Amino acid sequence: MNVTRTYRKLAMQILLAVLAAIFFSSTASANHKVVRVYDGDTVLLENGTRMRYLGIDTPEVDHEGGRSDVMAEEARDVNRKLVEGKRVTLEYDQEKVDSHGRRLAYLFLPNGEMVNAILVRRGLAQVMSIRPNLKYRDMLVGRQREAMTEGVGIWRSLSKAGGVRIGNSNSYRFHRTDCPFGRRTSKKNRVHFRSRFDAFWEGYSPCRRCMP
Repeated sequence: MNVTRTYRKLAMQILLAVLAAIFFSSTASANHKVVRVYDGDTVLLENGTRMRYLGIDTPEVDHEGGRSDVMAEEARDVNRKLVEGKRVTLEYDQEKVDSHGRRLAYLFLPNGEMVNAILVRRGLAQVMSIRPNLKYRDMLVGRQREAMTEGVGIWRSLSKAGGVRIGNSNSYRFHRTDCPFGRRTSKKNRVHFRSRFDAFWEGYSPCRRCMP
C-alpha cells in the first residue's frame, strides 16, 4: 500500500514538473543583444531574429524615402537610444510569432524597465492589444493614460471633442460609425465611445481601414 502511494506521489511530482516546464517554455525570458533598430517597435537581434514589441504600436517609418507618420522618427530614435547595442531580456506571451514571421516579446532593460512601457509613457507608442497576448495590457493602458493626461508625444493634438466611435471589445479596435468592420461588430462586443479620446483612453486602437 505504501509502495502504491509512493508511486502515485512520484507520478504526480513528475506531472507537475512537466506542466511547469511547458508553462515556462511559453513565457520564458531570454537574453539577447540588439544589433539594429528598424523603427519604434521592431528590432533585429544578434542571432538574426526580427523582434516585434508586444502590446504597442508606434508611428510608421517610411523606409523607402516617402513620408513617415508624425513622431515616427522620434519613436525610432528613442528606441535606438534605449536598446541598440545593448543586451535586453525578452519575455513572451501566449503567441511567439506574428503573421509576418516576426518574434513577439516584451523587452526589458538590465534595470528591469520594460521598453514597451517606456515608449507608451513617453507618448511615442499607443496600446495595441491583440488576443491572446494580454499579459501586460492593464499596465500599458495605465501608462497610456498618464501620457494622454500630460499631452505628450502623439497625444499633444488629440482632441476630446465628440464624434461617436464604435468599439469591438473582442478585438480592442474602434471604428467610424460607417466602417464596414464596425458595422459587423456583434451587439455582444459592441462598445460606443463619445470620441477618439475616450476610445484611446480605454486602450482601443484605430481600425486601419477607416482610420477613425
